[in-house]
Amino acid sequence: MREQWHLVPSEIAERPGALMSLGWEITAGPERYVARLTETGARQPMEAGLVAAEHLRGRRIDAGEPVRTLAGALTVETADGALAVLRRLPGRHLDGRDPIDQQWWGERLGVVHEALQGFRHPGLRPWQLLDPDAPHLDAEPWLRGAVAGAVAAATRLTVTDQLTYGVLHGDPAADAFVLDPETGRTGLLHCGSAGTGPLVYDVAAAVAYAGGPEHAGELLDGYRAAGPVGADELDAALPVLLRLRWAVHAYRAALWDCSIGLGRAREALESMPG
Repeated sequence: MREQWHLVPSEIAERPGALMSLGWEITAGPERYVARLTETGARQPMEAGLVAAEHLRGRRIDAGEPVRTLAGALTVETADGALAVLRRLPGRHLDGRDPIDQQWWGERLGVVHEALQGFRHPGLRPWQLLDPDAPHLDAEPWLRGAVAGAVAAATRLTVTDQLTYGVLHGDPAADAFVLDPETGRTGLLHCGSAGTGPLVYDVAAAVAYAGGPEHAGELLDGYRAAGPVGADELDAALPVLLRLRWAVHAYRAALWDCSIGLGRAREALESMPG
């Protein structure tokens, strides 16, 4: 922070781990910031997400403002991955367990999807399905079959259904959004490692963070009111892409040798119908 951004932190607080990145909230002088760290291979998608945040701000949508390094770069390569810094929007994190916060969460995700229709950046990563032949899927007897089944179902969906594609946040947890009590405005802290794909996949990721469809009714209502995806498409695609999201969770947990994450993913996948 001192060498690349000339910021001297007085306080650093780690945020709960997300699926695709790590995060910290930082106080430096009178200002507050958010730092995001992602794997080296996701540096370009992270930079695409930072430019997407600038695009949202240009559309009068509250989003964290990227802070460029002293050399003018959006990110810095470190031994642990690519690091970015954004100005922290004022307000509190949304609580995914609260029904009203869920409404704001879904509504903001829908607004972001709508505002990023037509956004282009060379770093946007095209949506790719998992490789069911990856060697690390031998970690558990059930794992390869679960991933292969989720990939097959998602492939059928993308072939047989006309889905709405656009820019994906990739990791839209509730605490990626904040509410400023003084203004009543809800904003997005960061745009993640942005890519393109079916927008319902982002909704599925949010639903997974909420604890599943049975706990995400208000979230889905908020999204339907503001997002570009129709209700019929959302209802048809969500179960398939929710299964895929948990397969991604399992895939990455096995890659990182994270037994807790692998157990959570297995429990979620086994609880799904079909």
